[in-house]
Amino acid sequence: MPLRRRRPIARIATTAVVAGTAANMGAKSAQRSAAAAQDAQDAPPAPAPADEPAAPEAAAPEADVSAQIEQVKQLAALKDQGILTEEEFAAKKAQILGL
Repeated sequence: MPLRRRRPIARIATTAVVAGTAANMGAKSAQRSAAAAQDAQDAPPAPAPADEPAAPEAAAPEADVSAQIEQVKQLAALKDQGILTEEEFAAKKAQILGL
């Protein structure tokens, strides 16, 4: 028996069903991914492991040092303007730097 060709409308209908199913499944997958991402953002962060120090704690001394440097620069500017005396500047600088 010879192979029969499908009618063009049947091929179009089959293609439409396959494409529609793929689009629907893709949309559902995107919705699930978006919901999972939203849940991950809403969840509280996991606690850091006990044997590893947290990164923000390591960065804190650097931020503290830069803040101290800024304060000393401001004091130096006040001294240069004549608002602070040399003794006042030295005392405040020692206080800021913890000397």
